[in-house]
Amino acid sequence: MEVEKVLSIITINYNGLKDTCELIESLPADDKSLEVIVVDNASTQDEASEIERRFPHVTVIRSDQNLGFAGGNNLGIKAAHGKYLFFLNNDTLLEVRGKRLEVRDLILPLINRLENDDKIGMVCPKIRFTWGHQPIQFAGYTRLTSITLRNKTIAYGEEDKGQYDTPHSTPYAHGAAMLVKREVIEKVGMMPECYFLYYEELDWSVMIRKAGYDIWYDPALTVFHKESQTTGKTSPLKTFYTTRNRLFFAQRNIQGGSKYLTYAYLVSVVAIRDMVKYIFTGKTDLAVAVIKGIWNFIKR
Repeated sequence: MEVEKVLSIITINYNGLKDTCELIESLPADDKSLEVIVVDNASTQDEASEIERRFPHVTVIRSDQNLGFAGGNNLGIKAAHGKYLFFLNNDTLLEVRGKRLEVRDLILPLINRLENDDKIGMVCPKIRFTWGHQPIQFAGYTRLTSITLRNKTIAYGEEDKGQYDTPHSTPYAHGAAMLVKREVIEKVGMMPECYFLYYEELDWSVMIRKAGYDIWYDPALTVFHKESQTTGKTSPLKTFYTTRNRLFFAQRNIQGGSKYLTYAYLVSVVAIRDMVKYIFTGKTDLAVAVIKGIWNFIKR
């Protein structure tokens, strides 16, 4: 694809017309240096046509089937003309409580970070929740442990007092907001579509780092996230995919005997713990989703 824009903003819509429209409304419609691409992932209603009607400056791609998070974003990548691609969840905002953010100015420091260091291939902004006092959701990650695949989201749930306003490297990107160089995608490849939902940005981060690039957190821009508006904060769908995809991530990224130790830990400790918790809280549908996730992985 010939590069014609500085920035391509890509978002996925799935039965989320209200959220998607609110995101688009927070973006500048008159900035000729950027393009906005919405991929409609087979919404049950014809939301693509409604988005086109409301926002004629937006490129809308309608998929006849739900391709998942990675598949939908990859459709957007194929249509994008930007030197830099900014992936945003449709339930994020660049405008909150009436405060207008000038995207061209605020994203520029993130682009500069990519341009000024050839080793940096991806950068993520600070992410805060939209509710309450808008606590921090993301200010970087710690590394996954070798067997248990446990890590922490830096600053999760903390009030933002500027204590995480220093840019730094992070081992993994946050899928809600990722700015990536086009050259990185051309070298590494697009997002892995095998996960369908959850863990794809984690795997993609590993792919990017294996290719020799660094990933950075840069709080020059703050993105506000409603979180899990599509799947729900806790749902059988989310439980199924997180259970299955933990195992799938281990299969793809852990070598030798450590892989089987990770399998054992995820099944005999994590899955059992989750099922017991769900059963005792009356959420048997979530317990069933854990079992289905494990079984689906075994059958693959």
